Amino acid sequence: MKALVITAPGHAEVHDVAEPVAAPGEVVVDVRRAGICGTDVEFFTGDMAYLHSGHAAYPMRIGHEWMGAVAAVGPGVDPSWIGRRVTGDTMLGCGACRRCEHGRQHVCDRRLELGIRGGKAGALAERVATPVRSLHRLPDVVDDAMGALVEPGGNAFRAVEGAALRPGDRCLVLGPGTIGLLCALFARAAGAEVHLLARDAASAGFARSLGFDEVWTEADLPGLPWDAVIEASNSPTLPARALELVEPGGRVVYIGLAGTPSVIDTRDLALKDVTAVGVLSASPGLAGTIDAYAAGIVDPRPLVAATVALDELPAILAGSRPPGAGPGPKFHVAL
Repeated sequence: MKALVITAPGHAEVHDVAEPVAAPGEVVVDVRRAGICGTDVEFFTGDMAYLHSGHAAYPMRIGHEWMGAVAAVGPGVDPSWIGRRVTGDTMLGCGACRRCEHGRQHVCDRRLELGIRGGKAGALAERVATPVRSLHRLPDVVDDAMGALVEPGGNAFRAVEGAALRPGDRCLVLGPGTIGLLCALFARAAGAEVHLLARDAASAGFARSLGFDEVWTEADLPGLPWDAVIEASNSPTLPARALELVEPGGRVVYIGLAGTPSVIDTRDLALKDVTAVGVLSASPGLAGTIDAYAAGIVDPRPLVAATVALDELPAILAGSRPPGAGPGPKFHVAL
């Protein structure tokens, strides 16, 4: 089958690789749609921290935002899964440790991460193998594009959940990339007054096209009281800025990751009586995201700039945008 393989920093190719075989407890999925995100770009550039910690190594088969239909099941798996439209959790815990037993497999020390950690081959391929326990069924009303946006949506769902927004609360989202925009969509659905801090005119313009009128730059950010601040950027300075901006007694959610350490002053955290929440993964938010998409509460599809073929991905990972691509931050592959 065809699969995208990153062989070294700056080098990605479509290779012919062996088809996956479902091990006990696993399924093989025919991938229909998959996306790329900032983590995939970091693997391409060589900046991803897992490459330096030993959790990942080249050659890498990336892809963790995906949907498809179950094509085969391994020993011990109910054959009624065959043909079902699904997406799946990226975080694959060991299943035996205390964290996994308590439903926190996404922070299991021995976890694999599909397309990211531990050599588990990803979904930017014609087929992918994954444990059946990781699957989430997709209702027909959640189309293929939405299905491949469940994973990033789950991160945003959890971030907004962590912000504990009430109708009428004022929420500021720092960083209107894919996750930041999805956070804004979920926050708006929760009844909050949503503002975004953009990095440039282009990102501000796209956020406004999604119906967000209160989009600012650092130069014109108003001095309003922010009940919650969601930090979704890759800036090493904005985590401290988020703590500076939030109202005393408010909540700060950290979901963005910078390439270098971010420093906050815990005295500010304590003296302002702020609740700080960190979000690692979509895992506990996948089911809620599917429900929100199915109900029409949030529609993530305008974020997709273009849907391309697998062999177009190396150029996109290198920073080019295909002709005719829209202004959105997300690229999908149709397989």
